[in-house]
Amino acid sequence: MTSTLDRSADDDLARNELLESVNAFAARHLAPGALERAHEPSYSWDIAAQLGEQGLLGLTISEQDGGQGAGLATAVAVIQAVAQHCPKSADILQAGNFGAIRTFAQFATPEQKAAYLPDLLAGRGLLSLGMSEPEAGSAATELATSAVEDGDDLVINGTKIWGTHSVDATLYLVYVRFGPGTRNIGSVLVERGDHGLEVGKPSSYMSGETWAQLYFEDCRIPKSRILLGPGGFKKQMSGFNVERIGNASRSLALGRLAFDLAREHVSHRTQFGRTLNEFQGVQWAFAEAAVALDSADALLARAVANAEDGLPSAYETTVAKYAANTAGFKAADAAMQMMGALGYSTESLVEYCQRRTRGWMIAGGSLEMMKNRIAEEIFGRRFPQRATS
Repeated sequence: MTSTLDRSADDDLARNELLESVNAFAARHLAPGALERAHEPSYSWDIAAQLGEQGLLGLTISEQDGGQGAGLATAVAVIQAVAQHCPKSADILQAGNFGAIRTFAQFATPEQKAAYLPDLLAGRGLLSLGMSEPEAGSAATELATSAVEDGDDLVINGTKIWGTHSVDATLYLVYVRFGPGTRNIGSVLVERGDHGLEVGKPSSYMSGETWAQLYFEDCRIPKSRILLGPGGFKKQMSGFNVERIGNASRSLALGRLAFDLAREHVSHRTQFGRTLNEFQGVQWAFAEAAVALDSADALLARAVANAEDGLPSAYETTVAKYAANTAGFKAADAAMQMMGALGYSTESLVEYCQRRTRGWMIAGGSLEMMKNRIAEEIFGRRFPQRATS
């Protein structure tokens, strides 16, 4: 039986009804306290539970697996609607729809899904990705964390850094090396309480979000927790396209939120006997931001519309992420400038939007790596970054 959310992906009326419901819920339950929540580093478990109750976690995960079976376009519309009421709540939607959970839902065994998805979709559990390492960031294939078979178990050794939600996660999707070479890269599932896993002291990003280093010292897990064995690296990276769609969606949403707050401000703030929006310099700043936001939104819509089986193409996703990251930050940064001290103050969400959008120009693939990928498509060839001897 086709779900209401699935039909909404092709039915504008149904989708509009869904978004009206989401907007009403967000205005009533998420907008109050949004500013305080933005400056709270810990994960908002209470909000996660509310989003789970509303069926807003696992939107694009199949109904058979406990999700809503919606299309990617619906999930994008929902995360943007929520972000404009409460940016921090949109981060929870990212974790429950666009992040590592998509890779998990796509490749997990029925037993793995039964063990973890109910809590993840109810907001009681949280999945964090363990990919980056001290010597393996953009060069992900240089990871050193190893998984060695020992009877019915795997023994994991290594270190992971920069993981979103790593401080609060209950489950980690960890990229590991089963042997030498890219062909032996895969992933495993590690529970927070597993013996041999140490979650380090929290560190802070510029946005106020926290992360913790993960130390694996003879961490022993059953082999039944292998998500993707040797040869799984390419499959895992395909899931990054969806993660980047969520990244791009929030960049645009926060850029628009800052834009709207600043537009309201300059329409009423008076200096030198007239409102700020009467000054040409202010008008041009908003005009430039509007063009950038609208252009990026069109590129994001293209990537989503052309997605096959819920997976957008690498090229169109890369273009959309680059455009959305730059447009979102440009709009938020301009909004802060137009609002002066108020925009720079923590009493406004504008400065938070500026800091948050800046981070997405690094997270999920830096702008420089995105430009490399775009250039490869333009010239129809690879441009390897690794040094040759």
